Amino acid sequence: MKNFSVVIAGGGSTFTPGIVMMLLDNQERFPLRKLKLYDNDEARQAILGEALAILLKEQAPQIEFSFTTDPEEAFSDVDFCMAHIRVGKYDMREKDEKVPLRHGVFGQETCGPGGIAYGMRSITGMLEIIDYMEKYSPDCWMLNYSNPAAIVAEACRVLRPKSKVLNICDMPVGTLRRMSQIIGKQPEELEVRYFGLNHFGWWTSVKDKEGTEYIQTIRDYVAEHGYLTQIEVDTQHTDPSWQDTHKKAKDLLALTPEYLPNTYLKYYLYPDYVYDHMKEHPEYTRSNEVMEGREKRVFDHAKKITAQGSAEGIAFEIDAHATFIVDLARAIAFNTHERMVMIVENNGAIANFPDDAMVEVPCIVGSDGPEALAQGKIPAFQQALMFQQVTVEKLVVEAYVEKSYQKMWQALSLSKTIPSAKVAKELLDDLVSENGDYWPGLS
Repeated sequence: MKNFSVVIAGGGSTFTPGIVMMLLDNQERFPLRKLKLYDNDEARQAILGEALAILLKEQAPQIEFSFTTDPEEAFSDVDFCMAHIRVGKYDMREKDEKVPLRHGVFGQETCGPGGIAYGMRSITGMLEIIDYMEKYSPDCWMLNYSNPAAIVAEACRVLRPKSKVLNICDMPVGTLRRMSQIIGKQPEELEVRYFGLNHFGWWTSVKDKEGTEYIQTIRDYVAEHGYLTQIEVDTQHTDPSWQDTHKKAKDLLALTPEYLPNTYLKYYLYPDYVYDHMKEHPEYTRSNEVMEGREKRVFDHAKKITAQGSAEGIAFEIDAHATFIVDLARAIAFNTHERMVMIVENNGAIANFPDDAMVEVPCIVGSDGPEALAQGKIPAFQQALMFQQVTVEKLVVEAYVEKSYQKMWQALSLSKTIPSAKVAKELLDDLVSENGDYWPGLS
């Protein structure tokens, strides 16, 4: 079996150690000869890089490991780039969540005005690492799971249409894990049918490999409990905000009881509920929860490993659910025809939806990339919601390309999360000010 060279773009991310541990845990399936971290924040990445260097020397000395801020060093001789960048880091995420609250609108990392702001920042960063990859390793594939995935995927479609970029999200993977817990199965035993946009979709079927359909059993559970399971609470240490999100799925199901909803739909169908919850503690949002929780935990852990000079007894946790990244890499490398939910250009997969929309549907993935499975026609309610949302995403990318204030105002005004064009304009002016040079100058 071939040994691979991988670069993780966003090496200073709190997710990087868990991804590295997952890669080490999957060496029999996806062996590595070289693993590199790349980030433009040298100091932040070095904290994790130094700890991981110690860990790999102890646990996988056969893998050549390095971390760097030099693009040529990072992207040369690479088979796969695993991208999870966050332009502006958590400081800007905090603004994404708190600036909208000033205008009576909720703030969230990937949805509504916060997601739009983050999307505008992310496009430049994504294009930069795609260009580095293509310059130094033209045959490399990028496995992109950076947020906000919908806007990033649309930008790649428009601005880098021939690039070898695969867009995938962990949300369908995480929800399938909860579904499997509900019915007492393993996620790999199940196959789903699903349609939508990223963070904006519905499951229409959940079957095991023998063809037994479980969607009604799961619906019955979700109607009472949402997707929250005791296993997740006990073993995954799910943060309170996520527990609330998983429980809220029962209200989403009540609106469209024929399908199982993506939990992120709460931001579009119950924005008043989300805002009312956020305004109770406007100074403490999800970004603060992450900074005081996962970020502190991961970086403290790294510092302990470096101080001790060994990872013995204090190794990082394995990000087990991120095995979908290895599944995707293996599908490309070994032509495994893995079935995965991915973000791809529609091209008829959803029969009554625009061909150039970036949709999220099950795909068969082989060495040439993903091939979308046909989901047929979708109901008018979902079609209309999706068309509104995909138009928002397209307008954001057009605003970026054209540096158009007008297009961005239209995008925010069209968003289901913002009550009026007046509020949208006031919010836009605030976002322009707060994002500064992270955004292209709009006129």
